[in-house]
Amino acid sequence: MITAMKAAVLCAFWLASNVAVAEPGQVPSAADGGAPESRAQAAKEWNRLRTPAPGPSRAIGGFSAGCLQGAATLPPSGPGYEVAHLERNRRYGHPELVAYVQRLGAAARRSKLGPVVVGDLAQPRGGPTPTGHHSHQTGLDVDLGYAPPPGLRAGHVTAKQRETLAPVVVVNLKTRQPTAAWDKKVIELLALAASDPAVDRIFVNPTVKKLLCEAPRSAKMTWQSRVRPWWAHHDHFHVRLRCPTDSPLCVSQDPVPDDGCGASLRWWFTTDAEATLTKKKQAEAEAAAVAAAAGEEKVKLPAECAPVRMAPEADAG
Repeated sequence: MITAMKAAVLCAFWLASNVAVAEPGQVPSAADGGAPESRAQAAKEWNRLRTPAPGPSRAIGGFSAGCLQGAATLPPSGPGYEVAHLERNRRYGHPELVAYVQRLGAAARRSKLGPVVVGDLAQPRGGPTPTGHHSHQTGLDVDLGYAPPPGLRAGHVTAKQRETLAPVVVVNLKTRQPTAAWDKKVIELLALAASDPAVDRIFVNPTVKKLLCEAPRSAKMTWQSRVRPWWAHHDHFHVRLRCPTDSPLCVSQDPVPDDGCGASLRWWFTTDAEATLTKKKQAEAEAAAVAAAAGEEKVKLPAECAPVRMAPEADAG
């Protein structure tokens, strides 16, 4: 059973959000009109773009190999939410993602859950980032805090505070136990986040998933299957939306197979899972060494991303 379950989890592993490999099957075009370039160079080029590409809103390609046209910009502050680290310039998304964050903030405010701390969405035109992610490329991913830092007041965040906002840790990675920050409000926020029909899946720490599966108020909820366990994610959860209907070149992930509360969840708490994590880190280190020896890791985006990247910048004035 463990062997079969390990295979299933490893399959999910290569398809999840913040991994250091491209997601299989995520490039919709076999030929993208050009040779692959180094990931570092590609990330530099996409990161230097400061404004969205003009045109209809389109999520193009896969979450770890794609781009974004016609992005919407999430305001730094809104009802029930605050965006952190504006200097990263990653508060852009498909309009459906921006609307989702605003809906969630408003719902959290009505439920008196405190302001939702918003981390990275995407760069102005999506694409690879130089730090932090291998996903977040199509404007459909966002990182959100489980809980606001003590004393944070919506609408009263200074520029300095915004750049130094630290996420609240709800799981101790060493003990795998919840911290004092874990409470019913975290469950309520996750319920609001996962119950939105625009959501495809949400990545959380395995302990968080276990707590949701055990809690009477969330164990049998219909949104439970959208919440998936993943390494880390002890201080934030990662929301991924479904491909929008206006984006035919957006590549979806396979549907989730179950509610995630059974044998697949138990695997995350086995020695086999610990060994897999060790192998993952070793594989990443080896891949980095091979990429360095070969002249850096290569990345190849859909052909449709070329005009998105090359479109002139809007006049900042």
